[in-house]
Amino acid sequence: MSKAVDQTVEYLDMAMRDLKRALNGIPYRTGGFKNTHDQLARDVAVLTVQLDASRGVLREQKK
Repeated sequence: MSKAVDQTVEYLDMAMRDLKRALNGIPYRTGGFKNTHDQLARDVAVLTVQLDASRGVLREQKK
């Protein structure tokens, strides 16, 4: 299960990097998109931390 967590965290990281690259040069501050982007980034960060913290619990359940 730990490999699945590692892979999920890695995919989230790649997706956020792709989003950052895609936004380069785009005036995304208009129309409230920046607020949506910032909230998404915060939510993904929280999810990543929770996934990382769940590793111990997932290892215990496997036994």
